Amino acid sequence: MNYIPQPLFRNEANPVGLQDYQKSGLESLADFAEKSKQLETSLQVLASLCGDGASRAVAQLQQDLADFEPAITIVGQVKSGKTTLVNALAGWSDLLPSDVNPWTSVVTSLHLIPGQQRREVGARFQLMKEDEWDRLLSKGGRLGELAQRTDAGSELEKIRQQIEVMREKSRNRLGKKFELLLGQKHEYGYFDRNLLERYICLGDDFLSDAEAEDAGKQGWFADITRSADLYLHCNSMPFQMCIRDTPGVNDTFLMREQVTIGALRDSRVCVVVLSAQQALTSTDMGLIRLITNLKSRDVIIFVNRIDELADPAAQVGEIEKSIRNTLARHQGPIDAEIIFGSAYWANKVLSDEIDTISPASAASLVNWAEFALHDKDLSRKPAEMIWQLSGMERLNRAVAEHIVSSIGNPHLRKIAGAAVTIAGSLQAANTVRVSGVANDVTVDIANLDAEFSQLAKLHKDKLSEDLLTTKHAHVGRADRAHASFLERATHSLVMHLEDYGEQIVWEYDPNGLRVLLKAAYSTYVAKATSSSKLHYRSTVEDVAELLYKYFGESVEGIELALPEPPDAPAPVSLAQTIILDFNDGWWKSWWRRTRGYKAFSDRFYAMIAAETQDFIAQFKSLPAEEFTQQLESVLNSFLDQCRAVVAEIGAGQVERGNMKGPFLSGEDQGRNVAIENLVVEFRGLVRKIEADGKLA
Repeated sequence: MNYIPQPLFRNEANPVGLQDYQKSGLESLADFAEKSKQLETSLQVLASLCGDGASRAVAQLQQDLADFEPAITIVGQVKSGKTTLVNALAGWSDLLPSDVNPWTSVVTSLHLIPGQQRREVGARFQLMKEDEWDRLLSKGGRLGELAQRTDAGSELEKIRQQIEVMREKSRNRLGKKFELLLGQKHEYGYFDRNLLERYICLGDDFLSDAEAEDAGKQGWFADITRSADLYLHCNSMPFQMCIRDTPGVNDTFLMREQVTIGALRDSRVCVVVLSAQQALTSTDMGLIRLITNLKSRDVIIFVNRIDELADPAAQVGEIEKSIRNTLARHQGPIDAEIIFGSAYWANKVLSDEIDTISPASAASLVNWAEFALHDKDLSRKPAEMIWQLSGMERLNRAVAEHIVSSIGNPHLRKIAGAAVTIAGSLQAANTVRVSGVANDVTVDIANLDAEFSQLAKLHKDKLSEDLLTTKHAHVGRADRAHASFLERATHSLVMHLEDYGEQIVWEYDPNGLRVLLKAAYSTYVAKATSSSKLHYRSTVEDVAELLYKYFGESVEGIELALPEPPDAPAPVSLAQTIILDFNDGWWKSWWRRTRGYKAFSDRFYAMIAAETQDFIAQFKSLPAEEFTQQLESVLNSFLDQCRAVVAEIGAGQVERGNMKGPFLSGEDQGRNVAIENLVVEFRGLVRKIEADGKLA
């Protein structure tokens, strides 16, 4: 029997077709899509009216608008139903298999595309690079490093044995191709279930080659797949977005933790999936640390699997109270929105199989319906009511509103503001063409360009210098926090030994270090943001003065939109595990091998200093460098737009010299009217976005 590809995933959201209620909750995103389309159309008109001076700047704005793809990252407990929930969000009941290989660390990104436009790439799989595999094999990942530093040989040996099994599985499966495959990127113009199972699902190691071929080589590349990107049409989604399904955070050798942290760096909206049976407990410290380093406005908590509760109407309130208490104890985002639901129910609706809901789940559904539905909901069709009870409508609304308010509207406002500036430069260029500049003086464009370049370099250098100073101060605060933590921890150890001796194992919570570092990062962000605002305003003032110096009253109508600093990336690297987060057998063996109080304290200080050094180094460099680049990029983009303004107005003067008379032709007059209308449109869009923000 030969391998037969299963049917490709089609554009329709599910076998029974898209229903209106599946779009419920996405109204704010649909409105955002309309504003985005309006802006796209206006930019096309602006591009047709621009000369060479501004055409590149407008093209960049068009590209920024087209490339905008808000991302939400799904994180959560193992076996919380994350993948099932992702399928429901995407509108495909069986899109991603739920039996993902627990040994792989794969982020699966679903790029949801409205409409029918076909993409050349349907799926892209990135395989692990050689250095990543070598690090995993030689040290067992970060947990292996910790075990080595603490002389926990038995723990390290267990990890090494597990990794050897994984390596042999991969070698036996892939043969001589194993080394050649590392670091490769595999792209396909389609994807189907067999293809996904080859890259991200557990395979059967006992199949013969022929049997494996029949099974579609399930799990063939699973052990070495690093990430998967799937591009698919989703008619229920009004605007393109990316949903990232991450591995569970409690991984045996912490690879998943690193992968999930990396995914969160690229997202501003995080959906934390919990199991109603498990809620949020002390065993989820890795997950709790992730949540506590995110802002409340960026976090949505979805408590899944309420279909497994015997009495959800009574239990949901208790579970929510427990979750909020846990977040409060760990200084987490206590104001985060918490939604209860069932991805199982949602997928039954999508697959048109509500009649096959299990009896126990059906009983829970009735119980929840009596509590959650109102009289006005009872007129809905059964599938529509179950969809509402599944929590998907409320989750859609929360995701849409987070995307629009936190990411979408600021992005549109930035582009529309820049478009107002460019359109204003076209008006000024027309004024120069007809009326000239003050006193009818011919502007030396070469001198203007040189002076603008000097001004741009001056402000770029000043901003970079101030941000570097701010970063150095941040590094100093982080180093002082680290040193203080080591001193306090060592002192605590010595006091413990004096009070209790060596029989009772000492414990120390490293979250104090995280709190100090988070405070240091907040100080850095505040100072870097404040400094950037001053530089942005100074740059705007100097550019306006330069334009007036050369063109006088002709440029008074130009609005130079004041650049806005972006929101700083969350310090998610603080969530990674450090050695004191563990409380298991290696501590006792370490105690037994160490003799003398001084040996305890000296070895402990050196061990924790070595372990936290990489942790501190990442914290000092990654988020600060990323934020610095973002702040500098904002200024660079603004100056590029201003250069386009200068070029456009300068071109107006050149055209004035070529005009045969002081009057505009009918074509030119029509162009002027079109430009004036564009300015009104762009300004109106900016005002609408700002009004929406105030209402939110």
